[in-house]
Amino acid sequence: METVIRLLENHGPLTGKDLIRETGMDVFRLWKICNTLDQVITCVVGKRYLRLDMKVKGYARLSPSIMREFLNYTIVGLRTNKPDMIVQAEKLEKEINTISNKKINLARDMIRRLVDEHPDRETIIDQSSFIIAGDVVFNMAHSEPRPESSTGELVKGSDLDIIVVTDNLPGQLIKSLDEAIYREKYNLLTNPVSKEEVDYIIKDLNTVKEQLKFSDFKAMVASKILYEGQYLYGSFDLYCRVKHLLTGYGLVHKLSLLEEDARQNRVKAEETLISAFGAVDQEELMALFYTTEEKEEIF
Repeated sequence: METVIRLLENHGPLTGKDLIRETGMDVFRLWKICNTLDQVITCVVGKRYLRLDMKVKGYARLSPSIMREFLNYTIVGLRTNKPDMIVQAEKLEKEINTISNKKINLARDMIRRLVDEHPDRETIIDQSSFIIAGDVVFNMAHSEPRPESSTGELVKGSDLDIIVVTDNLPGQLIKSLDEAIYREKYNLLTNPVSKEEVDYIIKDLNTVKEQLKFSDFKAMVASKILYEGQYLYGSFDLYCRVKHLLTGYGLVHKLSLLEEDARQNRVKAEETLISAFGAVDQEELMALFYTTEEKEEIF
């Protein structure tokens, strides 16, 4: 504990990740120290948002996990050094926003380019809406290297989740659009300069309506992603129709209840982690601290 205090006295406020690097401590032990010492305070940057997880009772949890939030989005400092903490927090928030905006712009430029080059450009724009989702829409994207799920190769942080909703788009155009997006996905993944992962799905409006019935886990995830998603390119009218359907199917209320459950679960998890001593089930405890699978599939 004294090590942490001396380090903060000498270096000033640090992120959780920087503290780990400087102290060499176990991340859970360090998180607990930073949240129990009277002299130490923390400032969390960014937004906590709902994520649906099959491994959680009721499916509702908050993202980022407690561990990821501490490492990537938390400034730790001494009570006597609040002004510097504010400066560091503002700097970190600006960095995260910059990363998020760059990723959104990259996705928009990619989609615009492949659509503009398509021989049936006008039909695709008129009958398709491209929606971006994931942590970028919350300005919570990161650039930490991580393994891509299919190849294991390292990619640059948050992936680009793109949902393409179509309305009466001919089958051959859907096929050619799918092939065009896949080529761009491959190029971005294999280009050593970009090393970005694109996760996308194409579905028609009837599929969206079926998923909005909220009848199973996959439908719940698909509905939540559409609720959070932001317009990227294509038909803005179709995008608005999708958003209107979300209201009509009562998704706003359903998701707000789940988000409240997730907030309560987070409070209970933090209380349990801080108060845990002695002989406890470490596996069960760590399941509260971080998730074994941070990635969310799109359906």
